[in-house]
Amino acid sequence: MYSRAFYLQQLVDGKDNGLVKVITGVRRCGKSVLLSTLFHQHLVASGVDEEQILDLALDDRDNAELRNPDTFLSYVKAHIVKGKDNYILVDEVQMMEDFVSVLLSLLHKPDCDIYVTGSNSRFLSTDIATEFRGRSQEIHIQPLSFAEFMENYEGSIRDAWHEYLEFGGLPQVALFKNRKQKIDYLSNLVTTVYVRDLIERNHIQNDDGMTELMRVLASSIGSPSNPSRIANTFASTAHKGVSDDTIAKYIKYLEESFLVYEALRYDVKGRKYIGTETKYYFSDIGLRNSILEFRQIEENHSMENVIYNELKMRGFNVDVGRVEVRENQIRKYLEVDFVANQGSQRYYIQSAYRLTDEEKVSQEKKTLRNIPDSFKKIIIEENDIVPYRDDDGFVRMGLFDFLLNPSSLEF
Repeated sequence: MYSRAFYLQQLVDGKDNGLVKVITGVRRCGKSVLLSTLFHQHLVASGVDEEQILDLALDDRDNAELRNPDTFLSYVKAHIVKGKDNYILVDEVQMMEDFVSVLLSLLHKPDCDIYVTGSNSRFLSTDIATEFRGRSQEIHIQPLSFAEFMENYEGSIRDAWHEYLEFGGLPQVALFKNRKQKIDYLSNLVTTVYVRDLIERNHIQNDDGMTELMRVLASSIGSPSNPSRIANTFASTAHKGVSDDTIAKYIKYLEESFLVYEALRYDVKGRKYIGTETKYYFSDIGLRNSILEFRQIEENHSMENVIYNELKMRGFNVDVGRVEVRENQIRKYLEVDFVANQGSQRYYIQSAYRLTDEEKVSQEKKTLRNIPDSFKKIIIEENDIVPYRDDDGFVRMGLFDFLLNPSSLEF
């Protein structure tokens, strides 16, 4: 089992704060284990009696009747230990009708501290505050980071990296020892869980269109895109006649399922967002590879996806930067791989797969040189190098130093 210490600490820090703690994330990323095993164990270890913990999994057939809101409320009230703090842990709460009003009702009880997990679109970050009228705290959990993956890995960092880059960080996949087991499990998840869930939940009629869209996005991680450009790609295949609006709607469904993240394009000099193009990254690189049947494992783009996910996990808002320059009176645009923002902090980050010669180094640094502010500028290299600040004032660090040190950006 993985400790998921980063997320567990967020649950611990949120104890008794008067808010509903809502754990979100893509299916099979470990939400249930985090809540009903790791946090449950923490409560007991910290002196909470088992009778003060009500741990309910609503996807369990034995708890089917508790999906009725009135039955659920009656059950909880009957099991509350009066005069003591009670911890209500509810897994897959979206299976209960009118769950928002039920949880808000329980918040009126001073002796109830509430924690829930959910996997569907009603748990998008943008919706949680509205749904719970500002009385909730979201804890978004991702598949295993590379540092978490290394907790149980027996072997070298290099071997771990190649395995992680191919199969990703879903906890169950990481625990399989056999390559075929990993491939079969991921392939089965994509077809029988993720795709089927998307189609049934959103009443999609064009099953093949959604599947093809997933392939298109998976094959173009790290590349600028938009619904119109994707529609043109569709027009050159057997899936003709899929409109921009339909593609935009399907992408929204993928985001709502936490399978895909959107990185907006940001004009660094103009300090404004550019709505014409965006980039998409997968929440788990193993799922992305499985969608493509493990035929297109490109380490440079996959490394970029992993860095994006790591920044998201650390709590950054992550955009793709654009810098305008003029050369010989010709306007050109250079790209910053990531503009990472958190409060007053900002980092400009370049993902450099292999810097094999000075020309490639100069190419990566050219963009950073043209950024007209003093926020920290970082180049993350796939090479094994000791972090240092070069003559231009740019921080250069190896990939593993970045991924394995949670304070790496503070160098």
